[in-house]
Amino acid sequence: MTESNVLESGRQPGKWTWFILPMCIIAAMTVLIGLGNWQMQRLAWKDGLIARVEKNLNGPPATLQEISEKLAGGKDVEYLPVKLRGTFRHDLEQYFFTTFKGTSGWAVYTPLERADGSVVFVNRGFVPMLRKDPQLRQEGQIKGVVDIIGLARSAPAGKPNSFVPDNDLVKNVYYWKSLPQMISQTGYDKAGTVLPFFVDVKDTPLPGGLPIGGITIIIFPNSHLQYALTWYGLAGALLVVGGIFMFKRRTESAPE
Repeated sequence: MTESNVLESGRQPGKWTWFILPMCIIAAMTVLIGLGNWQMQRLAWKDGLIARVEKNLNGPPATLQEISEKLAGGKDVEYLPVKLRGTFRHDLEQYFFTTFKGTSGWAVYTPLERADGSVVFVNRGFVPMLRKDPQLRQEGQIKGVVDIIGLARSAPAGKPNSFVPDNDLVKNVYYWKSLPQMISQTGYDKAGTVLPFFVDVKDTPLPGGLPIGGITIIIFPNSHLQYALTWYGLAGALLVVGGIFMFKRRTESAPE
């Protein structure tokens, strides 16, 4: 093999480097910038959610009729304060599996029967795992007519995703808040008009301390801008490092 052939074969990997490396850098930067753009979209969505929640929370309490009319008109009712009066059917409690301050337990959904014959499912609050049985917290099972101020919450149209388990209706355990199933399990599908939303009670201390009200999450973490800047920063760093590497390779391969 002649000297010229050796030199030519030695340069061959460099020719491929000039093609493959820029393609890899461009592909990686495309992914990183795409992730940054996605976080910016999430930021806009989260900012809108926070603004909407704050606006609704600061409004005066509405009646159930007003909430129903807003919902029927396609308006946002999420987190709107609402006042209601009625009698709890503690014997028909439904239990949604959740956590509160790091402790597993149940959000207690109880039908509230109103004087006009309508029913609304009220999230009365949290009870620890071992206090699910109402017999273990009789003090908090308020009897008679009660007045409540809570927050309206939309009922999910279906299971959030395939990773969420199906509700175990035999054991009265809900992994997602299915209003139609709660209605069926309590017999209100045969008699009674159930309003198409939930109400979460505010933090009102009860005798015995259970259920613990006011468990609705109204403070949302918003770190999407930081995440976006991180992805954009990585894309910029990749561009700089790749450019330096390509420059050095070109300098080293340049004939003297």
